[in-house]
Amino acid sequence: MARVANARMYSATASARADWKALFTWVLARAELGWEVIDYDAPAPLSALWARDDLGLAMMCGLPFSQRAPRPTLVAAPVPSPARYGSRPVYFTDIVVRADAPYQRLEDTFGGVVGYTLADSMSGGVALAHHLAPYRGARGARLYRKAVGNLIHARGVIEALAGGAIDVGPLDSYYHDLLRHNEPAFAQQVRIIASTEARPIPPLVATAGLQPDELARLRDALQASTKTPDLRAVSDRLLLAGFAVPDPADYDVLARIADSNLPTFEDL
Repeated sequence: MARVANARMYSATASARADWKALFTWVLARAELGWEVIDYDAPAPLSALWARDDLGLAMMCGLPFSQRAPRPTLVAAPVPSPARYGSRPVYFTDIVVRADAPYQRLEDTFGGVVGYTLADSMSGGVALAHHLAPYRGARGARLYRKAVGNLIHARGVIEALAGGAIDVGPLDSYYHDLLRHNEPAFAQQVRIIASTEARPIPPLVATAGLQPDELARLRDALQASTKTPDLRAVSDRLLLAGFAVPDPADYDVLARIADSNLPTFEDL
């Protein structure tokens, strides 16, 4: 079976998309794997990409990874370089408001309009609902007068905030940091008002079967990619310190969160 590679999840800007393609192309050449790095751009649904059985190296949200049986092969996970990640393969959900909004605390946004990307997205939906659930329980009533969904991705959340369609929304922190680094004028339309606790970052996975030597070569090439001078500028623009190989069981917490009877956004 021919296999493919894709980095759609963290192709936050046009330059990031090109940089991921360059990095994956280098990795596949180093690993002596003649796979194609394919394009798969928004608004095409990521769920359809992840359902493919020919993925040799693709970023996947940790929630479907944790829920799928059998699980895809976990190849590696990115380690973002900004200090808040602590040299770990983790990320957060940044809860953001429009830059000029009067809100100082998350609680100040209650009574407004909350936005989310997709209800089954970890960073864009589930993590925010989990973070808000204790406030909802303590209040005993809805936190927000309205919820706006189907914003698709972090850019959609920022556009909705800038346009006044919502008052608060979630951003995958690594995607957010890539926007702030590579497209600051766009990112500066919003500011962080709260962040969730750290969770395992979306991994690079394979849905196609890999031979043990193929997997080993892929991992070696990924770890070498951030150390080679040829890709130093690429790694810097991608805010990429390296790659780790987490235990797949680290992602079980995401499935437990999703299965914990969280309130729907319509009830938040």
